[in-house]
Amino acid sequence: MNKKLFTLLVILMSLSLIGIIFVQAYYINNSLETKEEQFTFNVKKALTYTTNQVADIEYKKYVKALNKIISEGKEPDTTAIRNITVYKQDNNTNQIIIYNTGILEENFKVPSLIDLNVDSLGLSSFRGKTTTKIYENNVFGGDLISTTEESFEKVLNMDKLQKATFESQYKSEIKNTPIHQRVSPYGIQKLLVKKLREDNIGIGFEFAIFHNDLGTKIQSKNFDQSLAPTIGAPIFLDDNDESDFKLYINFPERKKFIISSIIGVTLLSVLFTLIIIIAYTSALYQLIKQRKISQMKSDFINNMTHEFKTPIATINLALDAIRNPQIINDQEKVKRYLRMIKEENKRMNAQVENVLRISQLQKKQLNISKDRLKLHDLIEDAVTHVELIVEDRKGYIKTHFKAAKSSILANETYFTNVIVNILDNAIKYSPEAPKIDVFTENVGNNILLSVKDQGMGMNKAVQKRIFEEFYREYTGNVHNVKGHGLGLANVKRIVENHQGTVSVESEKGRGSTFTIKLPLIA
Repeated sequence: MNKKLFTLLVILMSLSLIGIIFVQAYYINNSLETKEEQFTFNVKKALTYTTNQVADIEYKKYVKALNKIISEGKEPDTTAIRNITVYKQDNNTNQIIIYNTGILEENFKVPSLIDLNVDSLGLSSFRGKTTTKIYENNVFGGDLISTTEESFEKVLNMDKLQKATFESQYKSEIKNTPIHQRVSPYGIQKLLVKKLREDNIGIGFEFAIFHNDLGTKIQSKNFDQSLAPTIGAPIFLDDNDESDFKLYINFPERKKFIISSIIGVTLLSVLFTLIIIIAYTSALYQLIKQRKISQMKSDFINNMTHEFKTPIATINLALDAIRNPQIINDQEKVKRYLRMIKEENKRMNAQVENVLRISQLQKKQLNISKDRLKLHDLIEDAVTHVELIVEDRKGYIKTHFKAAKSSILANETYFTNVIVNILDNAIKYSPEAPKIDVFTENVGNNILLSVKDQGMGMNKAVQKRIFEEFYREYTGNVHNVKGHGLGLANVKRIVENHQGTVSVESEKGRGSTFTIKLPLIA
């Protein structure tokens, strides 16, 4: 996968993830706003229900009182407001029919239900009355003779007019009555609780009735008007649907209640979003890692090819020289070329063994037999493998054995190769004459082996990855330092197989120090 395509895929995946997160956040926020609106609507509905019920209960009290007085047979004071009389002459029967229709006002004295300082209050009731009388026409005397059997009257009930008049009267009478004499806090709370529970609102609330923005005695213990949002509705409306009183309600735990109503869906949404984020980051990490591994493997193949080109070319040249008739009879030259072929073959074989060894260590299939050895002896043996190269480059290797105890449990071949590999790196990464110091010291029940050089060093980023397989510091397409990035990975695995640790300290331009820590044996 080329770099542009990889970058495009990462950008698209990232935009998709960000889009999912924003959609989830929008959904949660929208759900919260919807719940807020629904909650406010239900509260307003409960307030309207309560104010209507309070007014209705008060009205029914007055109606009940009036009906009681009427049922007791109390005679009202009656006054005729208007009468209409119609005379009709029936020539066939020689009768005169008189129709009389009137509206009567009946006044009652009703004991006050609210204000204890008032003995009674006047209530007016309007009723309609019709009368029909039939008279015999006495043509001789000119008088009308009433036929009482056929005279009758009918009382008409004017319910709508009576009700409207009654409501107007009692509203005017109680308008200035103290609010605490008209309704109780318990009554308000009972009605609110009933209606709110019908809409599944079961949290605590505080309420109060205000008169022209001033508090009254009708309020709960902890009502706080400054607590937002406080919702209000007018109570005890007059004939013009206006009122000086307003019922307010607020909910101290409103936010908590609304959030709790969507907490389940929100948690699931957050959980699934986190799973998507984790899956995305893991996939992206694996993609980047695989891309790096692919790049390192490509570098490894290029470096390995470069490493094999020289010995293969040398072997071919040596074989061509041996086939030359002038050389084949020269035993010294033939032996020399054969040694070259053997050395180059050994070199290639060592590279292959190095790769196989790392593969076996990765799978933990390499069975390394260990013996009791002196680390100092292994160091001296490793130094002999590279000292000719160091001397050829006018450098030096100095040993500083400060450890009194150096007995370890190790495999001689593998651990010698570990030390040789570290020394070889110190030589390769020293542009000038290699200057290498090897130290040992005892720390508790362990021995520390430190290899310090004065080479080119490395930065912090390279130090973190120096023990990764196939990793080499990028130097462009320059092969001035031979290798394929397997040496230090091999060192780390073998040291860990010996229950030890390896680390590096370095500074660019000031050299590096590799330290191996191993347990001592008695």
